[in-house]
Amino acid sequence: MDKIIIDGKSNLIGSIDIPGSKNAALPILVSSLLSKKNLKIHNIPEVQDIKSMIQLLKSFGVSVIKKENEVILNAKNLKNNIADYDLVRKMRASILVLGPLLARFKKATISLPGGCAIGTRPIDIHLDSLSQLGVKFKIENGFVKGVVEKELVGSKIILPFPSVGATENLIMTACLSKGTTIIKNSAKEPEIIDLAKSLIAMGAKISGSGTNTIIIKGVQNLKEANHKIMFDRITAGTFIIAAVMTKSKFKIQNVNSKYLKSLIQVLSKMKAKLKIQKNSIIVVPTSKINGININTAPYPGFPTDLQAQMMALMCLAKGNSKISEKIFENRFLHVAELNRLGANIKVVKDTALIEGNVRFRGAQVMASDLRASVSLVLAALCAEGKTVINRVYHLDRGYEKIEKTLGNCGPTITRKK
Repeated sequence: MDKIIIDGKSNLIGSIDIPGSKNAALPILVSSLLSKKNLKIHNIPEVQDIKSMIQLLKSFGVSVIKKENEVILNAKNLKNNIADYDLVRKMRASILVLGPLLARFKKATISLPGGCAIGTRPIDIHLDSLSQLGVKFKIENGFVKGVVEKELVGSKIILPFPSVGATENLIMTACLSKGTTIIKNSAKEPEIIDLAKSLIAMGAKISGSGTNTIIIKGVQNLKEANHKIMFDRITAGTFIIAAVMTKSKFKIQNVNSKYLKSLIQVLSKMKAKLKIQKNSIIVVPTSKINGININTAPYPGFPTDLQAQMMALMCLAKGNSKISEKIFENRFLHVAELNRLGANIKVVKDTALIEGNVRFRGAQVMASDLRASVSLVLAALCAEGKTVINRVYHLDRGYEKIEKTLGNCGPTITRKK
């Protein structure tokens, strides 16, 4: 199992280009199941979750031609509607294939998905909403089995929570359903907008993406299309925070700052200095960062996927800080590992209390999930001495080889088996 070794007291130099969004690419890859025509996707990130999803799509019979960060998918000759445990256990995004398979086959069998250990993330909201389109579900022996008894028919669906995954599953399924589907309390994330753009290019009729009401008018079939994946706002946010922590002048390129507004607002309140440009953000070194209290929330609130990284920054801030985690009930697994590096963080229910003005010191630590692992990278960049981060397969799920991407910007990061 790979580990990475990071030399502390690092500075970031120059600039970094932000790749395509993993969280946008995953449902767009899945949407290829809806069509018998080619779907060409550009700006695909080179991360493990993408590789796992492509492997899953191939198991259904999807033809995949990949060249660098471009992929052409064709689902004309689907041969299988069963997703086995060995393929699904690697990531929770696997549940996204459920709706599109039902739209194509009228039945599907999906192993209960795996992924990060950051909370239960029940799939009930997926099943309850899809059932309102005409699907009957049962769970047997660790598998979800869905059957469309007659046909998929549009409906007005009110989500109990603005779940990103459930919104994506519903949008894709509704594209091939009869009539009109209205999704109320839908997720507003930019990745939802990107999925809708790709589906519209394929011939879908979708309006309202990015708002709390999305309307989909079903069509009989979809056509050939091209789509470029949006930038990864979480990767961008991670590297912005890294530059603030290391007091580096650093440029983050290929971004749209409007999708980073909540992070920019928080960092500005902490007295970080940022220059916002059309397609880039420049971090300017500042000697003092102040503590702050924040809550994670669905978009446009502060993203849960940046909570761990922000916590690492708070450890270095002047004064104490507080983060309340409102999305996942078990997303403080990084606290113990940050404390091993010298942090002083206490957790009370859904809130982490962070003491500021600490000095990180290198140590052996363990990655527990995707975003937790990168928070350890950020702390290690600022630590005295070397830090060894074990089980970095979590990191590889969402970040392109960090020893090369971030490592090419100044820090010494070494990967070892």
